[in-house]
Amino acid sequence: MTTKYIYSDGGRAEAGYKSSARDCVVRAICNATGKDYKEIYDRVNNFIGFYEKNKKSGSRNGVNNRTVKALMEHWGFSWTACMGIGTGCKVHLKSDELPKGTIICNLSRHLTCVKDGIIYDTYDCSREGTRCVYGYWRMEE
Repeated sequence: MTTKYIYSDGGRAEAGYKSSARDCVVRAICNATGKDYKEIYDRVNNFIGFYEKNKKSGSRNGVNNRTVKALMEHWGFSWTACMGIGTGCKVHLKSDELPKGTIICNLSRHLTCVKDGIIYDTYDCSREGTRCVYGYWRMEE
């Protein structure tokens, strides 16, 4: 069973940002939490400015994995790994392989929000249910 997909830019257009961007971290957090795009966009950039010495990451052009990990932990998300080195892919971006609730899935070069098996993103990133999920973030309660 493949996962359903609903188009959502996380509020980017409503916040006045034009054109496309490599802002999947901001979009995923906004879609998962319902927070304002501009607020999360600015908070991610502020975090990068404080956390990274080289500052190559950015809300609009991608955030490196180490910074994503620190950012998500700082904001109270907990990590669940779905694969390890040499184990191969065990969990795919498919509704019947993902837990219920709201999660942010870490994929190859992408983060996406999944709510009760439905992808909220600017495109269907599931690759027809074949895309591997490295792990996922869930807001701690």
